[in-house]
Amino acid sequence: MTSSEEKIEPKLLRLVDASLNRLREGIRVIEDINRYIYDNKEISSKLKDLRHLSKIENYLQLLSNRDIENDVLKSSTESESKRSDERSLLLANYKRAQEAARVLEESLKLIDPLKAEDFKKIRYELYALEKENLTDN
Repeated sequence: MTSSEEKIEPKLLRLVDASLNRLREGIRVIEDINRYIYDNKEISSKLKDLRHLSKIENYLQLLSNRDIENDVLKSSTESESKRSDERSLLLANYKRAQEAARVLEESLKLIDPLKAEDFKKIRYELYALEKENLTDN
């Protein structure tokens, strides 16, 4: 993030933190399904690279603005609790990761426009991997 970090609205950092967690968690689920269930080294490796790209320099600043207790939607919805098979897990987590990448891309335009471009790249790569992954298996 930029050198003017002290001027960043804490709630914006909270948004970035939650979205970054959501993105990395979603990618990890997809990566592990491809690694351990599908034995797909190529897709697993691409996802691992994306997960490693999805980092923010000053993570401790994000962590200090985390506010789980006041998250108004931390309970799972019924649709989040039901998955029928690993393909439904893949689809749900691709969507989760893509949406989080978009939130990061947009919100980082206010903080670090160059870093926002990394999340745009991640989002488009997730779109491509989703097509490859869900049309091959």
